[in-house]
Amino acid sequence: MASAAPKLFINARIATMTGSADAADGVLAVEDGRIAYAGPEASLPDRCASFEKVDCGGRLVTPALIDCHTHLVYGGSRAKEFEMRLEGASYEEIARAGGGIVSTVTATNALSEDALVEAALPRLDALLAEGVATIEIKSGYGLNIETELKMLRAARRLATLRPVRIKTTWLAAHATPPEYKGRNAAYIEEVAVAGLEIAHAQGLVDAVDAFCEGIAFSPDELRPVFDKAKALGLPVKLHAEQLSNLGGAAMAASYGALSSDHLEYLDEAGAKAMADAGSVAVLLPGAFYTLKEKQHPPMAALREAGVPLALATDCNPGTSPLTSLLLTMNMGATLFAMTVAECLIGVTANAARALGLADETGTLEAGKAADIALWDVDAPAELVYRIGFNPLSRLYIAGDEVMR
Repeated sequence: MASAAPKLFINARIATMTGSADAADGVLAVEDGRIAYAGPEASLPDRCASFEKVDCGGRLVTPALIDCHTHLVYGGSRAKEFEMRLEGASYEEIARAGGGIVSTVTATNALSEDALVEAALPRLDALLAEGVATIEIKSGYGLNIETELKMLRAARRLATLRPVRIKTTWLAAHATPPEYKGRNAAYIEEVAVAGLEIAHAQGLVDAVDAFCEGIAFSPDELRPVFDKAKALGLPVKLHAEQLSNLGGAAMAASYGALSSDHLEYLDEAGAKAMADAGSVAVLLPGAFYTLKEKQHPPMAALREAGVPLALATDCNPGTSPLTSLLLTMNMGATLFAMTVAECLIGVTANAARALGLADETGTLEAGKAADIALWDVDAPAELVYRIGFNPLSRLYIAGDEVMR
């Protein structure tokens, strides 16, 4: 997606997201889909002065946004069980009525690859319309090798239909299907590990994830998955400490995990282990909100340990039917007391780090991909402050304008 002609963005307020979210007057030069310069106009390299001018009209310019944790590809809807919860039904009653993750697994298995792509496109388009240029998509609603692979193929195809960077994640260790009830180890060996080998051989997987929780898998049960990922040279990440503290984040950190996600019940030792490993804490306020949780992530411990903070939608049909990264930032600030800078860096620089893309995108620096968003706002704080308002003016991915 290299840009046809070099461009020079002028009359801009630039927030590079390199250490702060502050904006300053400046210019940004783009050549061959890469940032050639970002900073004060007085220091612009002479060769960039002749580039085609793009007048930003005083608008805020930031890196394009990154949604680093989604389950965007799935079948069906869980709106009915949402309605049942509002009417007082318990989780058990919903499950007996065919709801819960089982309903999504059933619906996802029933859809063709083409149908999964068609179902995911509106969700993808909603994110792109808010300035998102990079999206992570997990498998995890097949719980058998064939459908897990189908989900990843559908995710890869989305990048051929829209100008977006997609990173795929193998999440077969998401839940245990009924046919493996009471046989977690067998499911891990026969589906999660065996399927991962196939996904890797077919070039479908960029990273490996799992759900570490009492209702899913223990840290020890998940080690074979992470051992296989390590053997294949794939980075790992983990759904950890969402509902209880099983020490999953520390286990993932021992494998050099890119991130651990959710983390409401993380303790100080887990935070320190993450910091020592360089793992990012991906916070998911959409799930916290939907599930009406009371336990907040340990923000003080994460900050004290120096763990990088990221935010993501966790877009999924059951616990976070959220397709707005702008709203996610507001939730991060309102529900988790994150600062404006933490929210903005959390969906740019730190989100890139959570995907292993820190050298490619997430900040406005020379050499990085020209993934750029222009906003009709006066200050960066407005992107976090507003609720239900999208001020995107233009979106560029690798220097090409893709949204206006």
